Amino acid sequence: MVELKTDTSIDAMYRAGQVVGRALTAVRENAGVGVSLRDLDEVAHQVLREAGAESPFLGYRPSFAPTPFPAVICASVNDAIVHGIPDDYRLRDGDLVSVDCGAEVDGWAGDSAISFVVGKPRAADLRLIETAERALAAGIEAAVVGNRIGDIAHAIGSVCRAAGYGIMEDFGGHGVGRRMHEDPPVPNEGRPGRGLRLRHGMVLAIEPMLIGGGTDGYRTAPDGWTLRTTDGSRAAHTEHTVAVTESGPRVLTARH
Repeated sequence: MVELKTDTSIDAMYRAGQVVGRALTAVRENAGVGVSLRDLDEVAHQVLREAGAESPFLGYRPSFAPTPFPAVICASVNDAIVHGIPDDYRLRDGDLVSVDCGAEVDGWAGDSAISFVVGKPRAADLRLIETAERALAAGIEAAVVGNRIGDIAHAIGSVCRAAGYGIMEDFGGHGVGRRMHEDPPVPNEGRPGRGLRLRHGMVLAIEPMLIGGGTDGYRTAPDGWTLRTTDGSRAAHTEHTVAVTESGPRVLTARH
């Protein structure tokens, strides 16, 4: 069931979203050659603690997971698309890093992700990240009252496919509210004019996940969480929590 949020609830979710934005900004500022993924997780955790926020990631265990998630961020490097577990891996020059983070404040959740390169970037990685950001922007632009979920999916997918990138078929965005994952699902590819009609008060996590090699295949790593490209190509992941309102899309996790 899709819960429509009141304007007051959306304001509360904005406060959670701003904590997420600060955490991602801090992670990016602290990422560098030689820094471990576990160090970056602690950076984000400190931001959450200072804000009095809880992590919806820490201890989360969906049906597919063999163990509860042990961190407050997902840190996915190079061929890891999403759900990477922060460990003692130390970042190297040229690594492409995708970081996903959530926060709960006063019972409301926010969820967002960024991708960036540590050190000297490859041109191909910058193009991949830039395309992911354009796909996210296109999805947000389609998140207007009267449109349908398929319009968001089509906007994202069109940008990704035109650039020659692959898309994970069975992973995408989702509703956000009292819980990090709510209805409705928001695919990253679809047909315009199809699916649930968008209404004022819907809050959605819109999150393109791009596979640089152009194939849609992925595999699950031995940890049971990390999803990696099957061809070893690099991947990028971007995400914002967005409220559908009568005055247009409102990004709740904007980073300032």
